[in-house]
Amino acid sequence: MDEKILSQDRAAQVRARLRAEGRRLAFTNGCFDLLHVGHVRYLREARRLGDALIVAINSDRAVRELKGAGRPVMPEGERAEVLAALEAVSYVTVFDELSPRRLIAELLPDVLVKGGDYALPEIHGREEVEAAGGRVVALPFVEGASTTELVERIRGGGR
Repeated sequence: MDEKILSQDRAAQVRARLRAEGRRLAFTNGCFDLLHVGHVRYLREARRLGDALIVAINSDRAVRELKGAGRPVMPEGERAEVLAALEAVSYVTVFDELSPRRLIAELLPDVLVKGGDYALPEIHGREEVEAAGGRVVALPFVEGASTTELVERIRGGGR
């Protein structure tokens, strides 16, 4: 499984190999803090859009800045390992910036995938991917399946 968790440099090498082989790369990113059914369905659909799927996860520092105190619930190494265990996920990498734009511009995936809770103009890296001939896809959002809602339920705030 460790071979599925890549440094950003190694992810760029894998991307170059896939391109040389004529294989399509799908890319998505997010915190993926507590894996739930919405994530699993989303990643399965994202994988269908390419021959391989790279999932870039926010570092612990970036998650704290994006989501606030108490997050992430799971450290980045564990989040990467859980994602790498999924059949739909080809590779996982961690990025420390708040936006994945630099990593996306470096990898230039054939398909950039985000959840339907993002409008196309809000998707970081969209311009770079489209300019390189790739496409951007927003997959339907699974209602009621969010890590924030799950954390609130665990803390006694619902359901």
